[in-house]
Amino acid sequence: MQLGTDLLALAYLVSATLFILGLKGLTHPASARRGNYYAMAGMILAVAATLLNPAMKSYSFIVAGVLLGAVIGTVIALKIKMTAMPQLVALLHSFVGLTAVLVAVGTYYDRAVLGSPDPVLMTELFIGAFIGAITFTGSLVAFGKLQALLSSKPLVFKGQHQVNLVVSLVAVACGIEFVLHDNLLALFIMLALALLLGVLLIVPIGGADMPVVVSMLNSYSGWAATATGFTLENNLLIITGALVGFSGAILSYIMSRAMNRSIVSIILGGFGGGGGSDEAVAVATDRRVKTASVEDAVFLMANASKVIIAPGYGMAVAQAQHALKELMDLLESKGVNIQFAIHPVAGRMPGHMNVLLAEADVPYDHVFEMDEINPEFSTADVVIVVGANDVTNPAAKSEKTSPIYGMPILDVYKARQVFFIKRSMSPGYSGVDNLLFYQDNCALIFGDAKKVCENMAAELRSV
Repeated sequence: MQLGTDLLALAYLVSATLFILGLKGLTHPASARRGNYYAMAGMILAVAATLLNPAMKSYSFIVAGVLLGAVIGTVIALKIKMTAMPQLVALLHSFVGLTAVLVAVGTYYDRAVLGSPDPVLMTELFIGAFIGAITFTGSLVAFGKLQALLSSKPLVFKGQHQVNLVVSLVAVACGIEFVLHDNLLALFIMLALALLLGVLLIVPIGGADMPVVVSMLNSYSGWAATATGFTLENNLLIITGALVGFSGAILSYIMSRAMNRSIVSIILGGFGGGGGSDEAVAVATDRRVKTASVEDAVFLMANASKVIIAPGYGMAVAQAQHALKELMDLLESKGVNIQFAIHPVAGRMPGHMNVLLAEADVPYDHVFEMDEINPEFSTADVVIVVGANDVTNPAAKSEKTSPIYGMPILDVYKARQVFFIKRSMSPGYSGVDNLLFYQDNCALIFGDAKKVCENMAAELRSV
């Protein structure tokens, strides 16, 4: 059975509509699951319609690829931990970029048999290969940083921007040469330079910017898919790629504003790899850090009227979200008002904390974004910070020499008492010492976040 042109166009239109509804659903945690269902339905319809396209002549390689991909994807999905999701997303982005490169090169060889391809197609091949190559190596570098295979600190050298500019201009010149004179060598030189450029653009970006980088690479992968859609003359792929490209770009812009940084400055060099000013760190280190026991925290929480919990990557590493949910239920049974505070870039990717809390069935009306929750901290009796290092650091407001200066933070320091659950005194992913640790109203509880929260719940039952 094969679909006619009109039915195929209708199927693609319905698929595109479902993708748009899927993106709309992902704008709020309460509708995110429904959004995923819409997107899944759209993709199933799109794949089915494509397989029934009259242009399809053979299914053998397609079936083999689908089966192999399904096996690999299923194994990864079953074994992957939520803490490793950011690097998995970065790795998947690299696959999209590599696909764009391979499709461009393969299409050129396929059309070259019939004679020299027309300039429009050659331009599409150049753009798709160029964006795809940058996305491929850039995503691999991001994966390496997130997986700790590479240092999270930015790699900066003198004249870096000038080198990037020269590499970009030469790559574009080679691309133009390929388009105008059908020069295959120029295409491969352009690809080599684009692969190098992907590395050069990401290595100077520090750990604090990784959530924005992941979002930005998501946008790149969308544009690569769009270029591939033009090459393959597939309207649905063009629409889907554009949706991903624009949504990723918008999200990157929103996150950059949340960090009080220009997205252009992040892309061209980033920040967040060094420590704060030596003077500030020295002063803070000279001050004594307070520690507290689980019993101390439970006593204050049980007698509080409002408790705010600020989760971060430490919660994800320890998988403490279920223990926090139990703690929330116990406190609410004692009449305590519980709220969760989410920073836009907490964790290693957009929405990281929201997904983990939803996994633990924390009600959506208990979860508040930074702008909503910040006015509440001054009225909170107790704040529990679970490994949210950089996004709670007052240095962002007080230390002009700090790499994170100007980044909006969760104002946890305004609470009456802050308990910070942390494994050690090591700084956060940005490498900046957290001045919150040295404030009079902050006490650290050292230990694994999951075990600490479980102990809190056990202690609370006996109060």
